[in-house]
Amino acid sequence: MIVITAPTGNIGRRLLSRLLESAPAAGEELRVIVRDPARLPDAVRDRVDVVTGSHGDAEVVDRAFAGADAVFWLVPPDASRTPDAAYTGFTRPAARALAAHGVGHVVGVSALGRGTPVADRAGLVTATFAMDDLLAGTGAAYRALANPSFFENLLEEADSIREKGVFTDSVDAGRKAPLVAVDDIAAVAAGLLLDRSWTGTDSVPVLGPEDLSPDDLARIMTERLGRPVRYEREPLDEVYTTLTGYGLDPAFVQGIVDMKSAKDQGLDAGVARTADTASPTTFAQWCERTLKPAVLS
Repeated sequence: MIVITAPTGNIGRRLLSRLLESAPAAGEELRVIVRDPARLPDAVRDRVDVVTGSHGDAEVVDRAFAGADAVFWLVPPDASRTPDAAYTGFTRPAARALAAHGVGHVVGVSALGRGTPVADRAGLVTATFAMDDLLAGTGAAYRALANPSFFENLLEEADSIREKGVFTDSVDAGRKAPLVAVDDIAAVAAGLLLDRSWTGTDSVPVLGPEDLSPDDLARIMTERLGRPVRYEREPLDEVYTTLTGYGLDPAFVQGIVDMKSAKDQGLDAGVARTADTASPTTFAQWCERTLKPAVLS
């Protein structure tokens, strides 16, 4: 039995689709934890065991992890909480349930940067590492998917790209860093969940095929969208003011600001890209498949 959390999210729904293709042939049953089962497609609901509720709830994860062999763990960011409460606090009931039910394997969505000089002051990423440590202490074999920023983050900029030809971030325009498509993360997670020959605790970097700077992204978007796109760097104090103005928890917003600052200081540069750490989807491919339809719609 494989349990999937956040099965309707960006990574979870892609993972669930992959597992539905492969798990039955491997003799694996699938269970999902979902707040609203109606958000699952009818064809999916008919093929999985559904536990309704939040995977931050102790009673829910206790039911869901009973009889489980493996769990896919993803914490949905909750900007109404402090970073510690949003990650470690949310995960603590699951950690107790993993230990109580003797779940053998856990694959968690994490971040790059552990072991770098800025790892202890990287805001939400630092909180994510504390979550990893909690899960690694449950007795389960644990793999933390160490991810850089996602291509999909740019979908939040689709309106600005369409209307102004501009996207923003807070890193230097020339700083190259890995980026990844969420579908590639789902593919790695599926492989680990289906072949559980691994033991112990480790991280699994998923780095995409190349390092890109904001200027590189602008150039590729210009080529693929057929319209000029440029990058504007947003000062971190403006990021803080804007996000707190939306009513987000100030400590969580500071966690975002600290994460962005750490990325501009090389947080994501601590792992070399190899055949094992690279993933296949290029930014140009992603632009054609995903960003272009969103911008031109």
